[in-house]
Parts: sequence; C-alpha cells; structure tokens
Amino acid sequence: MDFSKLPAILTPDLGLLFWMLLAFAVVFFVLAKYGFPAIVGMVEERNRYIEDSLKKAHEAQERLANIEKEGESILQEARAKQAQILKEAAETRDAIVEQAQEKARAEGARLLEDARVAIDQEKKAAIADIRQQVAALSVGIAEKVLKQSLKDDKAQMDLIDRMLDDVSTDK
Repeated sequence: MDFSKLPAILTPDLGLLFWMLLAFAVVFFVLAKYGFPAIVGMVEERNRYIEDSLKKAHEAQERLANIEKEGESILQEARAKQAQILKEAAETRDAIVEQAQEKARAEGARLLEDARVAIDQEKKAAIADIRQQVAALSVGIAEKVLKQSLKDDKAQMDLIDRMLDDVSTDK
C-alpha cells in the first residue's frame, strides 16, 4: 500500500507529531500535577464517606438489634410480672372468698343457735303456761268439787263432765 497518495491529514508530518507530542506532554504534566491529585483526593474522600456511612449503618444495625433484644427482654419481664400479678390476684380472691364463706358459716351457725335458744325459751314458756293453766284448772275443779257436797259417784261424774265442757267452751 502506498501512503503517498493519502491526504495530508491522514499522514501527519514529523513536525506535527512533535508538536502534538509536546502538547500531550504539557497537558499530561498539568493533569498529573494538578488534576489527578484533585481527582484522586475526591475519590478517596468519597471512598472514606462511603466507608463511614457503611460503618455507621452497621453500628445502627447493631444498636437496633440490641434495642430489639432489650425490648424482647422487657416484654418477657412484663409478661412475667403480669403472670405474677394475676397469680397474686387469684390467691387474694380465693382468700377473700374463703374468709367470706367462713364468716357466712359462722353467721349461719350463730343464727341457728339463736333460733334454737329462742325455740327452747318459747317451748319452756309454753310448757310453763300449760302447767299454769292445768294447775289453775285443777284448782278450779277441786274448788268446785269441794264447794258442792256430792253425795254419790254419779253426781261427782256429772260435775266433772260439766266442768270439762266449760273448759272446752272457754277456749
């Protein structure tokens, strides 16, 4: 292939290559002196920022895990306290019910005893009243029998029958 027939733009001259190489070296030197350190510094700063962010995210995640553990332990403690309070409440309720039952039994026994005493007193009073009435009737019958002079057994039986009839009609 013959390069002499190609346009000049495609086949550069030695002088053009020198000046292009010199311009490239100046631009590369300026970039190496001022541009690359700034770019590398920005990349390193961004890298540190990302590492710090990752570190903080990891720490936040650990704190969140610790908070979750603490929350779970607090919840377990609360459940245990709730169970204990419910147990104590049930024991207190049972004790109160037992005391109330004991009081009711004692009160029932006292009322029953009071009723028995009242019944005994009324019974004794009724017996005393009956004895008094029987004694009064006996005295009355004896008095009437003695007042009359009874001459025979038939008259005595008639008198006793009349008196008994009088007593049954008086009631």
